[in-house]
Amino acid sequence: MQSISAIPIITSVIGGLILFLYSIRKLSLILKRIFTSHSKKIIERFTKNIFSSILIGTLITILLGSSSAVIIITIVFINSGSLNFRQAMGIIMGSNFGTTFSSQLIALNISFYAVIILTIGFLIWMISKSKRNRKIGTVLLYFGMLFFGLFILENSVSPLNSSEQFNNWILKIDSPLKGAIIGGVITLIIQSSSATVAMLITLAKQNLIGISAALAVMLGAELGTCSDTLLAVIGGKRDAIRAGVFHLLFNFIPIILGVLFFDYFENFVTQISTSTPSQIANGHVLFSVLSVLLFLPFLNLFYRFIHFIIPNKKMK
Repeated sequence: MQSISAIPIITSVIGGLILFLYSIRKLSLILKRIFTSHSKKIIERFTKNIFSSILIGTLITILLGSSSAVIIITIVFINSGSLNFRQAMGIIMGSNFGTTFSSQLIALNISFYAVIILTIGFLIWMISKSKRNRKIGTVLLYFGMLFFGLFILENSVSPLNSSEQFNNWILKIDSPLKGAIIGGVITLIIQSSSATVAMLITLAKQNLIGISAALAVMLGAELGTCSDTLLAVIGGKRDAIRAGVFHLLFNFIPIILGVLFFDYFENFVTQISTSTPSQIANGHVLFSVLSVLLFLPFLNLFYRFIHFIIPNKKMK
């Protein structure tokens, strides 16, 4: 294996990652502004039972492209009295499932068409005089930027095929627990599980990471997103704090089980998919579905347990 210069790779990876994260952030803000005026009524109307709460959490996360944004909006609504803890439980479960939509898109090589989406969005934004059309153009523009960031990432990591140091580092992810810890730390730093999974799929497309290491890192990525939620509940109502604790448990318990039964999980994922990128994307979906199915029968138990450890304040 030949030695390669790390600086061009690092700068390209950082550039592509910044473009990806910036696009997600801007998309979330734009769609949040469009959506928030109607969201209160929609959320109040469609969170009457746990299944509709999960569905609305999934759909809003697909629209906003960020589970953290959805959960933070949920906490804001709890603090304003529009939602209660039980309704929030379903939205949190649905938001975790909604993030898997982006990994499926990334696995489909849509990044190849990033320039087309960028161009269409830019032309609509430039030419149109209508405010509504300019908003549509801006959304398309940021979607194009998002996938162009992935395109840069994909091309920048291709030289790592011939890097002995990188291959040795990947080989060190020799246990699910070690991979999960790495995934948690990466997501904690970049504050986006979608970006972590996108990086894994990008590496897999260049044959730089195997399915075992990728699935292990993906497991940990789910836990890394909890930091935003825990920060958002500081100083909030008791129900908001309960929602933050539930979000932590909903991520932590399935990860522990995923690590313990990792071989069975990996075998099933490899049987339902062929290529490594699609295996990672489908593994992400499967893990989220199993997490929801695991928690559904015990929701009342978790509800009572969290109420027990975080009781209502006693009136003086």
